[in-house]
Amino acid sequence: MAKDYSVAVLPGDGDSDYERYMRTETLLSLQRNPREMVHRDELLFQTVHQSTELWLKLASSDAEEAGRALTSGELDSATRLLARGSRCLQSITEQLDIMRFLSPWDFQTIRTVLGNGSGFESPGWESVRAVSKSLNVTFSDMVERKGINLVEVYQRGEGTPFYLLAEALVDWDERISIWRVSHYKMATRIIGHQVVGTKGTPVDVLAKLINHKFFPELWRVRTELTAVGPMGLGAEV
Repeated sequence: MAKDYSVAVLPGDGDSDYERYMRTETLLSLQRNPREMVHRDELLFQTVHQSTELWLKLASSDAEEAGRALTSGELDSATRLLARGSRCLQSITEQLDIMRFLSPWDFQTIRTVLGNGSGFESPGWESVRAVSKSLNVTFSDMVERKGINLVEVYQRGEGTPFYLLAEALVDWDERISIWRVSHYKMATRIIGHQVVGTKGTPVDVLAKLINHKFFPELWRVRTELTAVGPMGLGAEV
């Protein structure tokens, strides 16, 4: 007898195994329904932010696993995981572009139902910050324990596993900063400068976060390389 592939075999809600595995009934019920909405673009606002939390969950998971790989000396695995996590951060940065279709005046209506909620309370970003700090400790400990000279690592060239790892960490750090730039520009495009957010925090505080570095050693080495390069610190970019 031929197998009937139309029959759902997994437990859960939904008519198909796709719906049951992906839990689409639950997922698609997490947004405010039309009767609850004060403006139809609440769906846009929630879709961007909820999907961002999912991507950040995956990014943090990959970064945490990368940290464990570093601890066990698996540099190639750590580099690969960080590259994938960075791509997650790139994805959430790109999707911010759709927010340009949210009218600044319409958002004032949506803002009335946000309470005191703020992106500063994002569990996804809190996880990213925590795992980034942990990665920096793990990486710095490895550099110190092995007596690694980062300038020499970069001078030797691009092929070594440690060089590739260092660049993967820089990519991760840079992706966070790029998201912060895009998020700040998006926020000011919608609600303006010198205003206070829903949490009582001035929007321009976001600008101060852009220059934060989770891996300062890897950014400092660029200055050191410029200093010892053929043209020294006076070189023009």
